[in-house]
Formats: sequence, C-alpha cells, structure tokens
Amino acid sequence: MTIYIALLRGINVGKHNRIKMADLKSLLESMGLEKVKTYIQSGNVLFESNDEAPQLSKRLEDEISKTFGFPVPVILRSSEEYEQMIRNCPYRVESLKEGESIQLAFLADEPSLEKVDLLRNYKSDPDECVIWGKEVYLFLRQSILDSKLATQLPKLGVPVTVRNWKTVIKLSTMVDTL
Repeated sequence: MTIYIALLRGINVGKHNRIKMADLKSLLESMGLEKVKTYIQSGNVLFESNDEAPQLSKRLEDEISKTFGFPVPVILRSSEEYEQMIRNCPYRVESLKEGESIQLAFLADEPSLEKVDLLRNYKSDPDECVIWGKEVYLFLRQSILDSKLATQLPKLGVPVTVRNWKTVIKLSTMVDTL
C-alpha cells in the first residue's frame, strides 16, 4: 500500500466551495481508501491506497465533484515524494526573520520550460522562488497576500495549490503516525 498526501485546491476559502472534513473523510473511505486522516479545513488528506497516482487523482476529482457539486483539483504526492520534497527545500527555515515565510506551491504537473522561465525571470523583489520539478519553493519576506510573486503562479499553466511550511511539516509528521 502506498501512503498518499492529497492537497485539495480552493476549498473552504470564504463562503464558497465548502466541504466539511468529516464529509470528505467519509467520501474517501467509501471509495475504499484506507487510514484516511484530514488536517485543518484547507483540504489536506492522508490515506493509503494500492491505486496509481494519476488514476487516483482523477477518481478523487470526479467523486468530489459528483458529491459536493463543484470541481476541485486534487494534487497527490506519495509519502516518498513528499519526504524528498522536504529534503529539497533550498531555504533555511531556522533562519527566517520576523515576517518572512516559506511557502510551498504543489503543481499537478511539471510546467513547460517556457512557463518555468517566465516565473524565474519575473522580477519579484523582495521575494524569491526555486522551481524544482512539480514544486515551487517560495521565500517570502512579506505576507503571501502581499506577494506579487505568488500571484504569478497561475502563469505556470498547471493546477497549483500552496501550503505554508508549518502545514507541510505537520503533514509529514502525520505520515509517520499512519
């Protein structure tokens, strides 16, 4: 069995696309997924499955849309991919100053080199990023809400969802308890 981390994009933001985590957990369990656990309301789910990621992601998107009545992109990572992604972080979390943060943008697919170059060449002072495969590591010196760099992520042309580093690490520790 593979342990997966599912990151749902755009749920429970404001009054739209509301999904109770208990309802989401029940849905995933009814789909035959095992050891389902959720973390906070922003759509973070861990579970075990024998299915391959591409088919599983599509199946999850279809079932969520059918059950809750709106489309939700689902980005999956195996626990091995997830741990490698944490090890690849190019920024030193322990040396962050007041107001600085590391955010991780999870991409559904690798963007084209042309799109990657657009983001890499974007003048985003004071923020910076490193693009590594299907992840974009953001080093923000201000709130993500004020970051012009973060607003450029949709230009990569693939579904993307962002989590702060604290959430990234918490999900990693939850994998250990599965």
